[in-house]
Parts: sequence; structure tokens; C-alpha cells
Amino acid sequence: MDQRASPAAGRPVLASEGMDQAAFVTTVAEKLSLDGWAALPEDEPGELVDGFLVEEEVPNYVHEFLVILLGRILGDWIIPRGGIVAGSDAKFAVKDDRGRKPDLTLYLPDSRFPSPRGVVTSPPDLAVEIVSATPRDGRRDRVEKVADYAAFGVRYYWIVDPQLRSLEILELGTDGRYAHALGADTGVIENVPGCEGLTLDLDALWAAIDRVEKQPETDAPP
Repeated sequence: MDQRASPAAGRPVLASEGMDQAAFVTTVAEKLSLDGWAALPEDEPGELVDGFLVEEEVPNYVHEFLVILLGRILGDWIIPRGGIVAGSDAKFAVKDDRGRKPDLTLYLPDSRFPSPRGVVTSPPDLAVEIVSATPRDGRRDRVEKVADYAAFGVRYYWIVDPQLRSLEILELGTDGRYAHALGADTGVIENVPGCEGLTLDLDALWAAIDRVEKQPETDAPP
């Protein structure tokens, strides 16, 4: 969907990734900088791609449930060790004209932590994206963000797909490219790449999602 607000209305323009950028330039006076993106109101959606504000995925309840569940698992592991973990909506300057908002990010204790204000310029050790059901969002997580996070220097990138019930972990090599480090869909992972001491029970994770998905849908509140 292509959503545009009139520049005269004083609101940023929100566009779909993949739209005709030449036509887009004629609609707005200038591109949005990283600082301009960071200064937008907290409730203004969108990531920054090639200087333009583009629409984000629209997460469903299962997506947000999984963000909380994985955040708790990662937090219970890393916070006592002196690291930190944070959820969605933090803004990361992955390139000079590109900004992303991962579903989860984690910093190990010996890493440079992000600034508490403004756009984040220090790459996390781990970024997590939970794949939404639409093909567009799947391509964004599996193709576009792979290149973005590699360029930014994110050491490990998790791609979690609740539809396929799968986890893929990519590890950044010395050549600046990601290599496949782990792929799994069932079982207990005791040696999670880059996360010494972390145990990840995928069967329990998917079972928790099953409980959410199997709730009966209602058209109106009781």
C-alpha cells in the first residue's frame, strides 16, 4: 500500500518499499535525514530506506507475543551477565541514508552500548526479526535486512518464522558477509552461536504460539 501525506500538511511522507523513487522525489521537497527520522514523533511509523520513510510491517498478536517471549528468554540470560536487550521501535542507523527498527536487539557485556537518546549508531551483537506472513515483509527480513545488518556490523542475525516454525541464525564473517550458522525447527538448542550459556527450547516456543493461535476468534467483546 502506498500511503502519502501532502507535504503541505507538515507530515512526513510514508511510501511503500519498491515504489518508483523518481516519482516519489517529485512529491516531496527533499529526502529525510537520519537525524530527521530520529526526530519524528514516537508514534510516527516507518523505517528509512535510501532517505525515504517507508511503511513498516503491521504485526499481529502472535508476532508481538513472540517478541515478548524471546525478549524474556534473552533478557533472563544476558542481563545478569551485564548485557542488555531491547524490543521494537528503537531506531538504528544501519547506513548513511538507511534506518531500521529490529524486533529485538542485544548487546553483550563487553560491547559499546547504544546512546539512550537519538538514533543508535553502535551495532548490536544480535538482531532479531520475526517474519510476518506477507511476502513483502518476508523478503524485507530475509533479503534487504540481511544486507543492511551486515553493512552495519551486526554480529549475529536471527530470522524467526512463526509460520514455518523455524529459526535461522546468520553469523557475520571477516569478509563482511553473513554465513549460515544454524538452522533448526525443533528441539533444544544448547550451543546457540554467539550466546554462550543460552539454551533455547524451540518446542516450548512453538507450543506457546500454538496456545495463542488456537484461541477461538470472536467478532465482538463478551
